[in-house]
Amino acid sequence: MRESTSAATVPSDSIEEPDQEIAVATLEGQKSLFVERQGRLVAAVELVSPRNKDRPAACTAYANGYVAYLLKGVNLFLVDVHRRPLRFSFADRIATELQLVNQPSCPAPHAISYRVGESAPTGGRFLAIWRRPLTVGAPLPSLRLPLSVDESVLVDLEQTYARAAAAAYLV
Repeated sequence: MRESTSAATVPSDSIEEPDQEIAVATLEGQKSLFVERQGRLVAAVELVSPRNKDRPAACTAYANGYVAYLLKGVNLFLVDVHRRPLRFSFADRIATELQLVNQPSCPAPHAISYRVGESAPTGGRFLAIWRRPLTVGAPLPSLRLPLSVDESVLVDLEQTYARAAAAAYLV
């Protein structure tokens, strides 16, 4: 026997208005790039904004989101150009949350790429990490965006930045 459910549609002019509707700056949408293959999320590109790090709660929330990608088997490409808050690094927080021992500190600004690999014989999965410091005045590095264990895309951050800056100033 098939059970059916139906939702009654209500004309927009009869929808009850909210008690209050306000703009909340802390709920600003995150801009991300997601790569899907056959309907499955395989990689995420995250550009850290100042809002991701402006409060301890934001640092925790975004770090947990980045860790969640990895725990779900999603490769992650993360660019953090913001030094503040001092002594806080998403890369370091990710390493702590994943209990990665003896990891070198990776203070911001940095670009970091994570590839979630196949199952490890001792349990869990292999995790490959590429870290690149970002230095003021130096060209931005190139870094791989993993799509799978065998496939990746080389992201030339310097060229990407140059094209984006040229487009922004020409418009």
